[in-house]
Order: sequence, then structure tokens, then C-alpha cells
Amino acid sequence: MAYASPGTDTSTDLDTDEKNQMLELGQLASLTASGSGDKSNDKLGQKALRRLAQNREAARKSRLRKKAYVEQLENSRLKLAQLEQELQRARKQGIFIPTPGDQPHSTSENALAFDMGYARWQEDHKKQIDELRTALNAHASDDDLRRITDSIMAHYCEAFRLKGAAAKADAFHVLSAMWKTPVERCFLWLGGFRPSELLKLLASHLEPLTEQQLASICNLQQSSQQAEEDLSQGVKALQQSVAKTLASGPLCPAGSSGSAADCSGQMAVAIGELGTLVNFLEEADNLRLQTLQQMQRILTTRQSARALLAISDYSSRLRALSSLWIARPRE
Repeated sequence: MAYASPGTDTSTDLDTDEKNQMLELGQLASLTASGSGDKSNDKLGQKALRRLAQNREAARKSRLRKKAYVEQLENSRLKLAQLEQELQRARKQGIFIPTPGDQPHSTSENALAFDMGYARWQEDHKKQIDELRTALNAHASDDDLRRITDSIMAHYCEAFRLKGAAAKADAFHVLSAMWKTPVERCFLWLGGFRPSELLKLLASHLEPLTEQQLASICNLQQSSQQAEEDLSQGVKALQQSVAKTLASGPLCPAGSSGSAADCSGQMAVAIGELGTLVNFLEEADNLRLQTLQQMQRILTTRQSARALLAISDYSSRLRALSSLWIARPRE
């Protein structure tokens, strides 16, 4: 059997198999014609039949192997094309996707995996929002709207879970929010939206509200703002502590480079202090999630649906503004 390389047309081997079979059939016919009734010729004919059957089976297995190999190559090609499309889509959205030569020490595989996971999350989120918008425009029942809004809220929980895992792997990647567009990053607070500001943006989209709803939203906004200030103060204190640690201690002696190796003790303390940054990021995301959940409890089902649409539309406009900013004409 001839070996088929990835670039070999399998039709060549199929023609060879057919030719071999035709030759053996010709030999069998000549044996049968020349020695009818001869037992030795009958034995030869039986051997030829067996050999022909074996060749057919070997050819069939070979074709199956080649077919499986070609299908495997095609599946790999499709997966590679899909990955390239996701990378291009992420870059168009302003998400930083590093190449192998870009800052190898500052970008981990976990950070890249999160960026790709967030891009997929965003695609699924868009589908859910489109479904919710269609349901609202079609005046769907409260039960249908509740099903969709609950699904979106569960999807938000998944985003915060992904961020929590990414923060433990690389807190600064989450803090800088490099998976967001430049304009989005300008409005972020600790790697995400500021809950109190979000409630202000939603006020005009939720009317009419009852007095009780207005009071509840006002209280939620005040409590969110206080929690934000506490977290911001904590991060500020952490920054001051790290700066003080790095600035403390004697100056490096003459002839030294002043690198981390020359002040390893200070660096160890600073790294320990920076480890608490993960806690601040987790608390910020917990505050965001709790604000969304409290908002859903305060509002009616239809109001909650309009609120989720407003949040999505606001984020989409920020991304669109970022694209326009990047493509703006320059002198």
C-alpha cells in the first residue's frame, strides 16, 4: 500500500488499488480458463480469491484511515480559522492581544486566556441582550422577560467568576482592564464600572418609579458610594505603603546596580503587600454584583429588563466611541 502524505491526492492510490484488483482478476480468469477441472488450478484460484479479498479489505481500511486523517486536518483548519477570527474581533474592539514578541514577562497565559474568554462572554451577552430587546418590543409577558433577565444576571455572575480567577493569576491585568477598549478603561474603577455612577445613569430609563422605589434606589446609591470610597481609600493606603517600603532602607553601595537583587528584603515585603490587591478587586466585583442584584429586587420585571438594556447600550456606545477615537483623522 502506498503512503499518502497530507498533500497527496487519494485518487492516485485508489486507481492503483483498482489496477491491482483488475490484474488479479485477469490472473484468476486465465487460471480458470486454462485448467478447468485441475485441482491444482482450483487451489491457485482459491488463493487468488483470498488474496483479492485481502487486498480489497486493506484498500478499504486505507481509504478509511485517509478519510479520517483528512477530516482531522479540516477540523484543525476550522478551529484555527475560528481562533484567528476571535483574535481579529478582539483587536477591532480595542482589546490588547499580545503577539509572542510583546512583553513576554508582563503578560501571562492566564491573562490571555481570560481576554479570549471575555471576548466569548461578550458575544454571548450580545445574543442575550438582542433576545431581551426583541421580547420588550414584542410586549412579551412578565414570565418571559423574567426568564431572560435571570439568564442575563447569571451570565454576569459568570463574568465576575472569570475575573476573580484572572485576578488571582494576575491582579494588575484585571486592574488595568486591558480587555476593555481605551475609552471604557477611562471610565473604569478597580477593573469595572462604578456602581453608584451606574445607578445615576439608569435613573432616566426607569421612570415612572414609585416613591418607595425612588427611596430604595437612593439608599442603594448612597451605600454603594460609601463602599466605593472605603475601597478607594484602601487601595490608596496600599499604594502609599508599597511606595514607603521601596523608599525605605539605606542607599545601595557604590558599584552596585540598584536592582531588585540589591534590596531583596524590601522587594519581598512589597510583594507581600501587593498580594492584598486581589482582595480589593474581589470586593469591588462583589459590590458590583450586589448592586445589580439589589436593583433587580427593587424594580419590576419590565423595569429590570429596561435597566439591563440601558447598561448594555451604554457599554456599546463607549466601545463605539473608542473605535471612532482611534479612527479619527489626524493632522
